[in-house]
Amino acid sequence: MKIFVLLPRFPYPLEKGDKLRAYNQIKYLAKNHEIHLCTLTDIKLNNKHIKALEPFCKSVTEINLSKPGILLNLFLAFITGKPFQVGYFYSSKAQKKIDKLIRKIQPEHIYCQLLRVAEYVKNRHIPKTLDYQDVFSKGVERRSFSSPFYLKPILKIEYKRLLKYENKIFDYFDNKTIISKPDRDLIPHPEKNKIEIVINGVDTNFFKPMNVEKEYELVFIGNMGYPPNVNAAVYLAKKILPLVQKQKPETRLTLAGASPNPDVMALKNNKIEVTGWMEDIRECYAKAKIFIAPMQIGTGLQNKLLEAMAMKIPCITSDLANKALEAKNGEEILVGNSPEDFTKHIINLLDNEDMANNIALNGYNFVHRNYNWSVATKKLEEIMCINNG
Repeated sequence: MKIFVLLPRFPYPLEKGDKLRAYNQIKYLAKNHEIHLCTLTDIKLNNKHIKALEPFCKSVTEINLSKPGILLNLFLAFITGKPFQVGYFYSSKAQKKIDKLIRKIQPEHIYCQLLRVAEYVKNRHIPKTLDYQDVFSKGVERRSFSSPFYLKPILKIEYKRLLKYENKIFDYFDNKTIISKPDRDLIPHPEKNKIEIVINGVDTNFFKPMNVEKEYELVFIGNMGYPPNVNAAVYLAKKILPLVQKQKPETRLTLAGASPNPDVMALKNNKIEVTGWMEDIRECYAKAKIFIAPMQIGTGLQNKLLEAMAMKIPCITSDLANKALEAKNGEEILVGNSPEDFTKHIINLLDNEDMANNIALNGYNFVHRNYNWSVATKKLEEIMCINNG
């Protein structure tokens, strides 16, 4: 089958969850299908990154979104009532290029990742699938609770527009997918149960246990420019770590990941390291005694938890994050909902090596049983093939 894949950004390097999902789905779909990749981009792409996708794609097309064009698109979105998430990525010039590409390629199926690009193909009479991935409206609503007062009115407008758009765009697509059931339950459409759950996976050949010396007690990993990760990093450093250090003063924390914003950079001190972009993020996982992801806002499955568990690192997270993961609390993961909860779990794991090893082993087995890219993408492939006979 000839599949036209439309993405809001180029799926490499793999420093963001949507890129990781798209890259692995393309990689596995390419085994049985002809993939034509089209991505929007607002940055100049590195040729090395493009080459990373070429083995899996018959064609790769980048459509550049200029900064002046983006500002105009955001203004147009504001006055027309579209969500900023959609307006940022939509332009009439890009629409013409995508229309031309589709006429030339004549795909048998169109796959859109995220509602950011759904506008470009919503009226195409070709079998098509939309990957909601997670629920943008809920993410914006949660973010608004902890945002500065001057951002709250904008986020409130965006929340309402996204809620309306998530409902409206549903009916334009033959198939809809999402990462987890808790996210599906938040989609504001009466037929939301028709959305198929297509989970993420983890590359267990890449993320696997490493025999290295432990250099710090705690690590949190993620894109450090992404608001839910920024929020979690600040919460960890300011609310949890001081409580831990009252009992264990030498406790060290590493915050690793691309694009740390000023709030994250400001956390650096002699006990907190902020690494920025890492060429091989596995080292950051492996050198920690505990991986902690105290997510307070955001939606969707946390890939970082899958990666840490695959590397046999004992993990602690929030109830919010574990709802999507569905690991057994107390056996495969430890779940906390307050600084005191997280502190108790950290101290217990640091003081009890057997407990830490058991949580790590059970988490490792859990990921191997449940989160496999090949199995997950096979389901996506089957969903697509229903419409194409």
